[in-house]
Amino acid sequence: MILLDTHVVAWLAFDSTRLSRAARASIDRAREHGEGLAISDITLLELAALAGKGRIRLGVSLESFLREIEARFVVLPITARACALTLGLPAAYPKDPADRVIGATALAEGLPLITADQEIRKAKTVRTIW
Repeated sequence: MILLDTHVVAWLAFDSTRLSRAARASIDRAREHGEGLAISDITLLELAALAGKGRIRLGVSLESFLREIEARFVVLPITARACALTLGLPAAYPKDPADRVIGATALAEGLPLITADQEIRKAKTVRTIW
């Protein structure tokens, strides 16, 4: 299973050309082999916020869009372990709470994270694909 950062989910839904070749290949392999693609449940909140700010335009209601996302991905809850891990992330890791939860979820679940976020990738705390 692979964990997807919020922007990767948005790009899959609205502009898949923004994905790197490695990201696209990893997603395709996971789908072909039934390994599964996961998101942190905070990604649903981030997508709602993006829609609320007009940064993504939906052709359906917000709830319908989020239900479709829930149907297409394994939604991982914010666990006690992930919460504890957020506090132990190094100073180089982004301070954004959602980024920290997503990274900590990847660590807690032992999953690689597909992300274009350079700060997350430079921190080298989480195994990333891009």
